[in-house]
Amino acid sequence: MRPQPAIESLRAQIEKIEGRTPRAKSVLPFGIAEVDSRLPGGGLALGALHEVAGGGFGAVDGAAAALFAGGVAARTKGKVLWCITRPDLFAPALAQAGLPPDRVIYVEAGDDKSLLACMEEGLRHGGLGAVVGEVARLSMTASRRLQLAAEGAGTIGIALRRWRRQTEAADFGQPTAAMTRWRISVLPSSPLPVPGVGRHRWLVELIRARAGESADFELEACDDTGCLALPAELVDRPAAAEGRRRGASA
Repeated sequence: MRPQPAIESLRAQIEKIEGRTPRAKSVLPFGIAEVDSRLPGGGLALGALHEVAGGGFGAVDGAAAALFAGGVAARTKGKVLWCITRPDLFAPALAQAGLPPDRVIYVEAGDDKSLLACMEEGLRHGGLGAVVGEVARLSMTASRRLQLAAEGAGTIGIALRRWRRQTEAADFGQPTAAMTRWRISVLPSSPLPVPGVGRHRWLVELIRARAGESADFELEACDDTGCLALPAELVDRPAAAEGRRRGASA
């Protein structure tokens, strides 16, 4: 849904007041029409901050969220800066999602404040494909700094929300400056005609998209190129896929 001319005009006026020069907006499409059609410009905005979290509080959904972020980063060009506070990221899993170890630069920070500073510095660098930061709390002020840094350099930033305790998860509902907010939950794997485990499947919820629409999708997990896929039965039944999505103006 394209923003109305009046909204675009208002945006231009705000940018002028803030002293920001409008720049061409580039996007990273998912390559799935059902998803890209819900995002302004037809994909994830580059030069912007995006939020990703697991659908539950457990490790399984959290791992799916990390792989989702890894798949996005894998489809960018250049090195990826991945900022962590806990050295528990499983590199072989990221490689299976299209992000090999030789593309990732890991930075371990002592706390969220230090991690956010590393993210901001990485985004301002301008020579990275993506910057990912695993953070528990993300205030409006901190997210605004990351968003401005991403805009200035044209680098995509991903705030991967991770919590040490369940009470911290409530922070995910607070407003931030991120362009989009995603929630990833694990679903049963795709069925196979023979014994075995099929491709992993996720419920991908687009909770918020600035100037776009919220929706949810049942998708197959990232392959070794970082790409998601629509399950075959939903490809063959467009009406069923439409039924999986719920839309509302953001």
